[in-house]
Amino acid sequence: MSDQIVAPETRDLASLARDLASWIAARIPGASDLRLENLDYPRGAGMSHETILFDAAWREGSEQKRQGMVVRIRPSSQTVFPDTLFVEQFKVMQALHAGGHVKVAKVLWLEEDPGLLGQPFFVMEKKHGRVPVSYPPYRQQGFLAEATPAQRRTLWENAVTELARMQLVPVSELRFLEGPPHAREGFAQEWDKYVRFVDWLKDSPAHGVLARALERLDAIRPANQPEGLVWGDARIGNMMFDDDFNVVAVMDWEQPSLGGALQDLSWFTVLSETMHGATADLPRLEGMGTRDETVALWEQVCGKSAADLEWYEDFTQLKMSCTGARLSQLRGMEMMSVEQMAKRLKVA
Repeated sequence: MSDQIVAPETRDLASLARDLASWIAARIPGASDLRLENLDYPRGAGMSHETILFDAAWREGSEQKRQGMVVRIRPSSQTVFPDTLFVEQFKVMQALHAGGHVKVAKVLWLEEDPGLLGQPFFVMEKKHGRVPVSYPPYRQQGFLAEATPAQRRTLWENAVTELARMQLVPVSELRFLEGPPHAREGFAQEWDKYVRFVDWLKDSPAHGVLARALERLDAIRPANQPEGLVWGDARIGNMMFDDDFNVVAVMDWEQPSLGGALQDLSWFTVLSETMHGATADLPRLEGMGTRDETVALWEQVCGKSAADLEWYEDFTQLKMSCTGARLSQLRGMEMMSVEQMAKRLKVA
């Protein structure tokens, strides 16, 4: 497991504990002597939001209480995306947990006033399990690398099933995720988001390539545009698993939308092939399903068609390239050359 903190910003945790303890105590009826302990940043994950894990302990009358919690703080100067959907992130987790549709942590409280921590934040329950982190890659190190092929197969099946179950959530329950008037939901909403993202990157050396990729994709739009919830970063690295390789929680809902069912499936297939698929040097991580198996199981569970998935996978490459170009700006270093990006986006 990586011991690397990859948060966009960090702060003094002792000061955070003092500030946050009084705020939490005011939200728990009858709480006294509340203290926060074991504050820490997650390792190998959490690049876009400052996320701190901790345990809260307090008394209610004569009874001692204890609960694991997580505070997630809206990013400030290190924003990766043009849309900071922070309140929407809280609301979608709230709706999914309440409806029992998807395994997400229970969100507890939202604070939109930046006065206390410098930015809005929310607190949720801490789930316990294991995460296939990206740093170091989970195929090389950690519990998934050490698992048997049968255990990996169980994890893959549970992950794809959970991904598909998101498409059983009625869009009508998530109207707060609607986009601007000209792109309220569905394909138009997700397309508009990335048209604006490319424009936001107009000062990036990659802008010309990204703009050409948008034009190419726009000229061959897919016929299959099923409605549905978009998680936004659909990968097993954003899922937590128990010791039996069952999904405990789906995490990182920072870019949700009503942009359509195939947005997440394509993101999942692209990242799966990148993270644990066969390469020129390595075989597929044994036990993990192939792209075709993933698509078949997804269609079986959610009942939607994955027709035209190849177009959505190309769109996913554009989305990832936008994120990579933005991270290059933030870090002051090139994540991928313009020539490599052009080849990846089929506009070389």
